[in-house]
Amino acid sequence: MEPLKVIKITSKEELEQAFVIRKIVFVEEQNCPPELEWENEEESTHFLATMDHQPCGACRWRKTDSGYKLERFAVLKEYRGKRVGQALVAATLADLPEDAHYIYLNAQLDAMGLYAKFGFSPEGDQFEEAGIQHFKMVKKA
Repeated sequence: MEPLKVIKITSKEELEQAFVIRKIVFVEEQNCPPELEWENEEESTHFLATMDHQPCGACRWRKTDSGYKLERFAVLKEYRGKRVGQALVAATLADLPEDAHYIYLNAQLDAMGLYAKFGFSPEGDQFEEAGIQHFKMVKKA
């Protein structure tokens, strides 16, 4: 068994693998509108998680007008509960520029505990995005 690994995506092939994971999790499982799923890809930095050489998770970050936004954390169903999400969050945070002062994300309710482990706190009211309840969470230094 090859251990869990997270890589920064550098090839079109790796990016395609990340898109397949996101399509399964967001579009098929969670019924997100596909046109909402595929935006801001060009200006994002993407990551792919593999376990046993099999792609199992994906995420990305991008610089916005507000700061640095972590997005699109997706882990295939059969790999959930195996610390893939944690590895993705850790890799993403480690990749941000040192001067990344404001780091935030929109967390689905059942993922809030994961982000809280990394110092993110909910801010503002609960809201709906693509038919799913979320809270904005901001990383406290």
